Amino acid sequence: MRETYGSSVADAIFGEPRLAEIYDPLDPDRQDLDAYVAMADEFRASSVLDVGCGTGTLACLLAARGLQVTAADPAGASLDVARRKPGAGRVRWLHAEAAAVPALGADLVTMTGNVAQVFTTGREWAASLAAIREALRPGGRLVFETRDPARKAWLEWNRDQTYRRVVIPGAGPVETWTDLTGVAGSLVSFRMTFVFVSDGGVLTSDSTLRFRSRDELAQSLGAAGLAVDEVRDAPDRPGREFVFIARRPGGTA
Repeated sequence: MRETYGSSVADAIFGEPRLAEIYDPLDPDRQDLDAYVAMADEFRASSVLDVGCGTGTLACLLAARGLQVTAADPAGASLDVARRKPGAGRVRWLHAEAAAVPALGADLVTMTGNVAQVFTTGREWAASLAAIREALRPGGRLVFETRDPARKAWLEWNRDQTYRRVVIPGAGPVETWTDLTGVAGSLVSFRMTFVFVSDGGVLTSDSTLRFRSRDELAQSLGAAGLAVDEVRDAPDRPGREFVFIARRPGGTA
């Protein structure tokens, strides 16, 4: 289960150094980012802001293609990992939550890994969208993904279906699984457990996500002054995600 992070208090998986170090090795398949790279090309973006960048995989991919990239995340431990990646020197890294990103005049703002779901309150989501709008140039686009609540992805968040044992260089075998801990309306909470077999260390990370409907998302974007151009499917997860493409009005698209 891949989540990136974008609100003000980092879950342990992003903010705890030992967990941030194993985040990428635990989930090395990043086919989910292919669509974002393709959309940067499609929209002829030359400057990108990646909100909730986590360990910086997308930011480094885009920078390697010659784009001007700024990447923001409030989890310092994740940014420490990001800054050590090949090509990281081409990226401007910001230790900042989504609501505090600066006005950059970016062509494109991205939020990958279902980061849009970590904003659990309407106020937090609205503040983040307002800052993102100001970070875009007129005509610039926001692209993000979020799970379709009708698919009830949380029904699969249990130990039987999520248990894995991965041998990680430098860390040894790590066992991990997810347990659903609560569902309250559109809010879903879960706990991820990580067992470091070599030394017996056990760390947990508790998270709560908000599952917004397509209509709710469209209304919130409109209220923030962003026009919804299109809602696509996620190519690597057909039928499970909404991929929203919204635009700051004015200028040239």
